[in-house]
Amino acid sequence: MERTVQKTSPTLPWYREVSGTQWKSFFAAWIGYVLDGFDFVLITLVLTEISDEFGLSTVQAASLISGAFITRWLGGAVLGAIGDRYGRKLSMVLSILLYSLGTFACGFAWNYHSLFAARLAIGMGMAGEYSASATYVMESWPARLRGRASGFLISGFSVGSVLAAQVYTWVVPSLGWRWMFYLGLIPIVVALWMRRALPEAEEWTSDVADQGAKPNPFRPLFRTPRPAVANTVLIVAATLSLFLIFTPGGEGLVPVLSVVAGLALVAFAVQLGGRRGWLLYVSMIVTLFFAFLYSWPIQALLPTYLKTDLGYSTEQVTDVLYFAGFGTMVGCWAAGFLGDRIGAKKAYALTLVASLAFVFPVFAVKDNLLVLGCLLFLLQATSFGISGLLPRYIGGHFPTASRGAALGFTYNVGALGGAVAPVLGAHLASGMDLGQALAVLTFAGTAIVVLLVGFDVPARLNRLTDPDAQPDHLAAAPSPAEALEKHDLPCLRQPPP
Repeated sequence: MERTVQKTSPTLPWYREVSGTQWKSFFAAWIGYVLDGFDFVLITLVLTEISDEFGLSTVQAASLISGAFITRWLGGAVLGAIGDRYGRKLSMVLSILLYSLGTFACGFAWNYHSLFAARLAIGMGMAGEYSASATYVMESWPARLRGRASGFLISGFSVGSVLAAQVYTWVVPSLGWRWMFYLGLIPIVVALWMRRALPEAEEWTSDVADQGAKPNPFRPLFRTPRPAVANTVLIVAATLSLFLIFTPGGEGLVPVLSVVAGLALVAFAVQLGGRRGWLLYVSMIVTLFFAFLYSWPIQALLPTYLKTDLGYSTEQVTDVLYFAGFGTMVGCWAAGFLGDRIGAKKAYALTLVASLAFVFPVFAVKDNLLVLGCLLFLLQATSFGISGLLPRYIGGHFPTASRGAALGFTYNVGALGGAVAPVLGAHLASGMDLGQALAVLTFAGTAIVVLLVGFDVPARLNRLTDPDAQPDHLAAAPSPAEALEKHDLPCLRQPPP
């Protein structure tokens, strides 16, 4: 089946270029992201209540947050590969079911270990949700609007975070912390509706399903018995190392375990990328690692900074976090428009450069909540909000047949930077004020990502091993006239009248 090209009038508003079915697909995926954000922050909101009931140490309590990172890389790769082979819709539904059931199970936890096990399932499901929903929406929308599709979609996570904070004030004081997790059943209803009512992503259908292809992104890992055994050992080594890093069991061995996990994950990246694409996979992971490293210190340690360094009350902290959350949402929306206008890479780099102007002023304000809130709004809009373009940015580097697994794997391995960021921020704070440490880490990480994205490092490195690599797999195909002009084929041109 040939992919249909949607012809539009130049004066037609952009939202009219998106069909009713495409809007339906978007809102279904967006709701999944809202619920994803809701589920993700639940553990942070009720951590004190859980610690009191189970008698957890500070390290154990923190490990419940980090625990989701242990399985993210595996969930992103496996559920992404399912999307490549069987369709984006199935992958999205399975991801929502997995993190929903994991969240629901948290409400029945009877001790630390049972709760930690449920967090592992949540991590896998959320990782799969990111790649499945992102590829589903972008491959469903018109090519020239895919920046908007990406930015609008990611804004759902911030909506879910804000919604969770509000629901917490309604539910926990009267019903207790477990009822926050019982709400995990709601996404299951959404998933079942998706399974029945949504069409498959148009681009995946035309490029994969209608061609009779059955992509298997993991074939390089298990093509013969020898690599199959070696890679099974690597999977166990990576998972066990990450488990020990993020739990009290790895105390004193974190540097060694980090090297083991890092080498195992790089080995997977090299094999999945193959002879032509391994540099792209590795450089994309490095770029995303620093993207998490600049954004997550503030996400994880801002409440601590506000309470300890500034002495803000719980109500004041909540007010500041609302500024941050809405700044992120507005940033995601703006990033989508800017990305479609000037390109995802250029929009990403330029907006991050603008964010550098707000980093140190945010941590210079001490006693003015309104000024702090406005500065934080601007910082999050230009810094964390621009991450709304990440699905568009990552997805453009990979072809349709392997996009789900590639995006899911590289993004979620890079997401380990989000687990490292709070630890590194706390370490820096031992030699300086916490606010200064957060400012330094955020500024330095942002500057590195500006260089990596602004100079198009992943794509440049990819061309070293794959000179014929397509610059952007999500861009609109050129018209016949543009193709003729590009290749300068006079014999195919029509003679003038």
